[in-house]
Amino acid sequence: MNRFQFLSFLLGLAIVAAQPVLSQEIDRPLTLPEAVRLALERNPVVLNAGEQLAEVRGQVRQVRADAFPQVAAEGFGLRMRDPGILNSPSFDKLPPEFRDMLNVTASNLFDAGVSVRQAIYTAGKVRTAIRLAEAGVGEKEAGIEAARQQVSFQVFKAFYDWLLAEASLQVLRETQEQRREHLELARKRMALGVATEVDVLRFQVNLANLDPELIRGENRLRLARFTLNSLIMVDVEAPTRIDGRLEYRPLPPLDVAEILGRAHQMRPELVVARRQLEEARLLLRLAEAQNKLSVDMEGRLGMAVRDPSNFFDSNFNRWSVTFNFRLPFYDSGRKAGQVAQASSRVRTAEQSLRQLENNVRLEVLAAHDDLQSLARAIDAAQLNVKRAERVGQMMQANYQFGAATTIDVLDSQTAILLARDVLLAAIHGYEVSKARLRLAEGAPILGREMEHR
Repeated sequence: MNRFQFLSFLLGLAIVAAQPVLSQEIDRPLTLPEAVRLALERNPVVLNAGEQLAEVRGQVRQVRADAFPQVAAEGFGLRMRDPGILNSPSFDKLPPEFRDMLNVTASNLFDAGVSVRQAIYTAGKVRTAIRLAEAGVGEKEAGIEAARQQVSFQVFKAFYDWLLAEASLQVLRETQEQRREHLELARKRMALGVATEVDVLRFQVNLANLDPELIRGENRLRLARFTLNSLIMVDVEAPTRIDGRLEYRPLPPLDVAEILGRAHQMRPELVVARRQLEEARLLLRLAEAQNKLSVDMEGRLGMAVRDPSNFFDSNFNRWSVTFNFRLPFYDSGRKAGQVAQASSRVRTAEQSLRQLENNVRLEVLAAHDDLQSLARAIDAAQLNVKRAERVGQMMQANYQFGAATTIDVLDSQTAILLARDVLLAAIHGYEVSKARLRLAEGAPILGREMEHR
């Protein structure tokens, strides 16, 4: 293997190692907590939020450096020949013997030393800039929590969409099997001469009508798997499996006022909005400090020699200390414009915060109302399923003895299927609404979910 082939092999290994987790498949059924954990570890939304936090922390270090001395080593080496004296307009007036003594030759100059710069007084600009950067860190930390909660909720909903698709498909398959049994029963009755061909055809049509529903159910199940795969960052078509059931787990009575209070304190989006308001106010302070007095100090210590051997001779030592101050007194309205912009940003941040507080309150109330209505809908749907199944059993028994028609049996089958679908949809909606209420509150998506399993 020559060098080029070896380098190509190493490059191929690096590319394979750098492939994202999209190529990895999961060889065991995933529980809901495991799916959420994988999404929080892999999802780019969460990872990007973490990188933004790291970037802002770097900005904090950069801004804090302005409050401390800046030390640098400086130096240069110079060799030059300058005939400037020969070009002087008064050179010809010098005595001839003096002019003859002048001989322009090349010379060396070496300079090495240390410089120190330190801000002495900045009218609070450095301190305000540090506080502004630290507020940015707080905003990004809250942004990470918001991203984690949003991704967790998306995984929760995708997981329950999958459970709903599985349960609905199972209901369709059970209904299909039931209709096959009814079809066989109709054929036996026709063979005995107590049923007509019309009865058999009706059951055949009723059975065939389930095929499109089964196809749609399988498509919904496949789409739910695709969605969850994309959230946990595996290949979209990976044969992922999940471990869970669509169950109704009612919550105890909730205190809406208490939930609203927690949402006001915990909701990450509100924390972000408050941090943004704090940043806007700090930017206003920075704008107001632009035309104030600033003082800084600059010091230099080093050696300047023509002969490098003199670098350690104290006679060639050079040093300087400079204090600089700046006090603008006229800027043609530049500061006034900056202050006006910063003041507008403060007002905008205040209005955005108030609007977000109203939106959070609306989300909490809406999620709570959904829970209440869905709980009542589940109670009603459970009762309807029992009634529909009871009617179906009665119609099937009556049909065997000729006391019911095929239409009666078909209507009872349709009623059972519809009642079970309504119940499944209500349970799915209730569980998702619980997660949506926790999201609106700013609480961990799986917190109470685990408590009420």
